[in-house]
Amino acid sequence: MGTNILPLVDTPEKLKKLSVSDLPALATEIRSRIVSVVSKNGGHLASSLGAVDLAISLHYVFSSPEDVILWDVGHQAYAHKLLTNRWESFDTLRQWGGVAGFLRRGESEHDIATSGHSSGSISTGLGISVAKRLSQKTGKTVVVIGDGAMTGGVAFEGLNHAGDIHKNLIIVLNDNEMSISPNVGALASILSRTFSQKKMQGFKKDVGDFLKSVPGIGKNLYNFAKRSEESIKSLISPGTLFEALGYEYFGPIDGHNILQLITMLDNIKEAEEPILLHVVTQKGKGYAPAEENPVFFHGIGKFDPKTGIIDSPSPISNAPTYTDVFGQALVDLAQKDPQIVAITAAMPEGTGLTQFARIFPTRFFDVGIAEQHAVAFAAGIATQGFKPVVAIYSTFLQRAFDQIIHDVCIDKLPIVFAVDRAGIVGEDGVTHQGTFDISYLRMIPNMTIMMPKDENELRQMLVTAFSIQSPVAIRYPRGKSVGVSITEKMIPLPFGKCEIVQEGQDVLILAAGLCVSTSLEAATLLEKEKITATIINARFIKPLDTDEIVRWCKMIPRVITVEENVLAGGFGSSITELLADHGIHNVKIRRLGISDMFIEHGSQEILRQKHHLTAEAICQAVKEVLMP
Repeated sequence: MGTNILPLVDTPEKLKKLSVSDLPALATEIRSRIVSVVSKNGGHLASSLGAVDLAISLHYVFSSPEDVILWDVGHQAYAHKLLTNRWESFDTLRQWGGVAGFLRRGESEHDIATSGHSSGSISTGLGISVAKRLSQKTGKTVVVIGDGAMTGGVAFEGLNHAGDIHKNLIIVLNDNEMSISPNVGALASILSRTFSQKKMQGFKKDVGDFLKSVPGIGKNLYNFAKRSEESIKSLISPGTLFEALGYEYFGPIDGHNILQLITMLDNIKEAEEPILLHVVTQKGKGYAPAEENPVFFHGIGKFDPKTGIIDSPSPISNAPTYTDVFGQALVDLAQKDPQIVAITAAMPEGTGLTQFARIFPTRFFDVGIAEQHAVAFAAGIATQGFKPVVAIYSTFLQRAFDQIIHDVCIDKLPIVFAVDRAGIVGEDGVTHQGTFDISYLRMIPNMTIMMPKDENELRQMLVTAFSIQSPVAIRYPRGKSVGVSITEKMIPLPFGKCEIVQEGQDVLILAAGLCVSTSLEAATLLEKEKITATIINARFIKPLDTDEIVRWCKMIPRVITVEENVLAGGFGSSITELLADHGIHNVKIRRLGISDMFIEHGSQEILRQKHHLTAEAICQAVKEVLMP
């Protein structure tokens, strides 16, 4: 079969009509399509390129959706999307109203669960497998989980449970960091394929039953034979741990050899006990720039597909990102203070800690995709007089909620949480928007929450956090900073004090973080209509500057609050609570923020328009509160 195979096989049923010899050409075409679309829209490239052959093989052997194929995270799942009736719509990847960048339940019958955070797929897959058995439904459950996701504790909770109850589950461990050496890897692959064959599995069972039936010594003979098999396999494969947990382990095998993959999957398809198949893939496979720099091409913006060079956006601002400002500020402080340590959960690049890691390697800790451990680990360090900074995206910090309460805040340990990607994040979609952290952190005793209006204030807040001697969260957004001049010296802010940005007579706008700049834009628009506004930069979400805010609300009882957080329990809620607690009931207040919904994928600009967080939306809210 020639080129342009993909449009003809955009469903699993059509895929199965191809001969195995056609599949490598299909893989090449899928990779080309992925590179083309991601170069225009951005996305998670390297992992998806590495899993193309695996996705083809899984859909060739199994029958989705009757057989559930569950992908952990979704970084790897672009080929899966293309093979499940999303070929034509794939150009809309990560665009408003288009194909989601991660797996999204409801987008396709082949996406059984929404998946954007890692490590939970084994637990979900086990639940699906158990439910199938309880309802007497046919079909296998196959979980594909990356090696990085195996660093998450919940993955091992799922492994432990599945191995214990011996449910019908196949786990494919996609190992894209480990290479197969020519001797050990090849031998392990041959042995695993031999052990996985149906006739071999039947033979093993028959021999086992016979040995156990021998009077007097049968059980000992069986155990000896089993140990011998396991000893041979353990010499050449890393599967001992999985065998101990109750799995039949096979691998590692080459995750880019489609014929070998199909043979192996056919062999293990009918097994009833838990199976773990270990495949080794190369991130970025088939696209040279991603093969050479898989970390850079893990999550990438627009780029030239011919060269792999990032497209330079229109020069709107030369300002650094908030992430970069944080990273540099932490290095500046750590050079003077040897007690500062930095912790991240598998995101050193994304959280701006690469420079810190290079300069202070003994004071930098990447714990893997294990946010709960990161926070508890930081708590242990803090008890010994050090000053840990935990740099994590807002959406991932949610996973450590109990540790924040139990291990940090109860004992009032001085840990700084650098909460990156707070607020509207954009194209990564519903699982990645950082719109809950004010609500879930504000309720915790002993926690201080700050939000910088610009990059200079971020630096000031970081040094302030180290002076507080209790838990502090600094919340800042994704993307470019405002572009103000940075003061080299970092001076602590007055604790719990807001900033009066400008004064006016008609309306009071209370904001923090990025919303301060948007409020200033709104004030400029309002001035053209002879409406003047007082704008307060809260700086501290908790504790609020009670005296100052109450004083201004009494003077101007027409109030707008603006935040990139859900309204429930957010910044605006804290203002209404404050006024109620002080018996101030004559204030007309309008809260702008995220209503009771999840935010889908789209550009930050589109999402802010959709959720009424633009300067124009603030102006409209002002006019509403000014109405008699």
